[in-house]
Amino acid sequence: MVTGPRGLSIGRIAAAAGVNLETVRYYERIGLMPPPDRTEGGHRAYDAAHVRRLAFIRHARALGFGIEDIRTLLALAAPGHRSCRDVRDIASAHLAEVRTKLAQLARLERILGDTVDRCSGAATPACPVLDMLDAPM
Repeated sequence: MVTGPRGLSIGRIAAAAGVNLETVRYYERIGLMPPPDRTEGGHRAYDAAHVRRLAFIRHARALGFGIEDIRTLLALAAPGHRSCRDVRDIASAHLAEVRTKLAQLARLERILGDTVDRCSGAATPACPVLDMLDAPM
């Protein structure tokens, strides 16, 4: 229980990290964020370590890492547990997934672009986009 100077409220830590306060609660619930101390009134009181950890999580999420990868990265980032090899392996696997998604998106862009280019835009019943969507897969 915090009895001295009060730490950051959940609203302030969420704003500082650029996330919704429900996101902070969720990360606490699933164990990504350690529970903060509480004030005498029962309010959460976050400290600088919480701010740093939440920023780490937000950055990892922005890069598309999944929750379990973030959990592992947080463990590897802890003092005495650093292993660049392990981090590289996680990041390399994620990079491969990103590259696969990019290739899929490039294919979708080509298909959709070609179809839109064939569309005259006229008020006629013939429409290449609708024909493509209605075609069997």
